[in-house]
Amino acid sequence: MALPARRLGSAGPEITRVGFGSWAIGGAGWASSWGVQDDDQAVAAMRHAVERGINWIDTAAIYGVGHSEELVGRLLRELPDGERPLVFTKCGLMWDPADPMKPAWRDLESSSLRAQCEASLRRLGVETIDVFQFHRPDTDTGTPVEESWGELGRLIDEGKVRWGGLSNFDIDLLDRCENVRHIDCIQPAFSLIRRQAAAAWIPWSAAHGTGVIVYSPMGAGLFTDRFSLERARSFPADDWRSRNAEFLPPNVERNIALRDALKPIAMKQRATVAEVAVAWTLHWPGITAAIVGARSPDQVDGWIGAASLDLDAADLETISASIERTGAGLGPTRA
Repeated sequence: MALPARRLGSAGPEITRVGFGSWAIGGAGWASSWGVQDDDQAVAAMRHAVERGINWIDTAAIYGVGHSEELVGRLLRELPDGERPLVFTKCGLMWDPADPMKPAWRDLESSSLRAQCEASLRRLGVETIDVFQFHRPDTDTGTPVEESWGELGRLIDEGKVRWGGLSNFDIDLLDRCENVRHIDCIQPAFSLIRRQAAAAWIPWSAAHGTGVIVYSPMGAGLFTDRFSLERARSFPADDWRSRNAEFLPPNVERNIALRDALKPIAMKQRATVAEVAVAWTLHWPGITAAIVGARSPDQVDGWIGAASLDLDAADLETISASIERTGAGLGPTRA
């Protein structure tokens, strides 16, 4: 199935407007887990996404402390060469193998960055990473960002990486990296409740020919038809959402009220609430694509229609007014 696609930045690949996010499939037993996940279901979900037309998967070394990348590698081995999706992964967050529940630390020192790249290549079972992204700024080793970004440039020149990106970096750091080598893409959080990227990061990218792939467009599951207060109260202790402010009072009540405001739009559009939420992010000028997670094939079916969902001006105005009425989240409500 052909899905709408856009070029990632000025010289990146053509990517479908939604991609598969593999944070949750990392499974349990690490500090930012979503809880227990069945590996076979995870691979089935990724395969289903590819069969339905998605041409890229986003993962990271830290997801499941390497396990998510291993599962992506398993999928790649099972697919014919011509059907394999692009693979985007992230580096810079390190873990203690003896105690994966310890908080990750940040390391983008040059030799460590190179070792992290090699480890991701092994887990993925590929010779080249399509997009290699710094997960978060290095606040622990004292390595200047120019040194780290320069080393990534050398990995690109050597053919180990095709394109480079930055996730969760402030504008001043983007400027410093751009002065060293062009940033192909950035990856900020962006959703109906995390809208801050629209005020700075997205305009910066438009001005510099940099692609924007946003993460958590469904609010980590808040903007789905089945989410409820009961669900929020029943998260297991090893699910990071059990400790997150957006899933706790008073925010969770505001967020559910906003979710409910999407239901009439979903009914009118013959879509799911999740598709409306993701489509809202894709309608924002300057956004290339959205990363959307799933833990089973049916969850993929619940949001993949967002790639081609056309929200009209009345829908967008209703959503903006609903954000303002409920007081949910932070950031601009209109483009």
